[in-house]
Amino acid sequence: MFNAVAAKLGLKTEYEPAVFDAIIPGLQSGKYEAGVSSFTVNEEREKQVNMISYFNAGTQWGTKKGNPSGVQPDDACGKKVAVQTNTVQDTDDLSSKRQDACKSAGKPAITIDRYQRQDQATAAVVSGKDDAMLADSPVVAYAVKQTNGQLELLGDIYDAAPYGYVIKKDQTEFAQAVADAVKALIADGTYKTILDKWGVQAGAIDNPAVNP
Repeated sequence: MFNAVAAKLGLKTEYEPAVFDAIIPGLQSGKYEAGVSSFTVNEEREKQVNMISYFNAGTQWGTKKGNPSGVQPDDACGKKVAVQTNTVQDTDDLSSKRQDACKSAGKPAITIDRYQRQDQATAAVVSGKDDAMLADSPVVAYAVKQTNGQLELLGDIYDAAPYGYVIKKDQTEFAQAVADAVKALIADGTYKTILDKWGVQAGAIDNPAVNP
């Protein structure tokens, strides 16, 4: 998708892999010109950077095929759950909401295994080291596909929210140009073609905006 955004602006993309929680600091320091790593739009991030909405995603559970550990999405107390460090699933969902619920119910805590990269979290579930993983819905769906049926989706998608490209806070004109490029992709049908290709049509939006 971002290749198409850049093409609309007459630019070429050059990708540089980074651990998730290093991307925004790298952007602020000038190391990167944009961040495109499945950032959920939220108020805290909008204070640090400009965010341009382009897709809607929710949170999804994934587990080993057949769910051998018997993980229940609504009650994961006492289970080992893999998550990528500093994602919303780590900081908001598992670390606070679900842990508090387990404590209030007098149940054992969730063991949260944090990984710098999503592929490490996925591998931990495939190997049986962890009972399940929690990530953005398209991320989990892709992991199921890539592991050739070793994993399966668990439960329904919830807490849907927009993804945003991140641009340095003082680059408001560039941020608006990116939003306009996404709008142009929607208008000419390229946006739909890309979502169809990856099987994530359900996340389509029609109103990309800066800091929605």
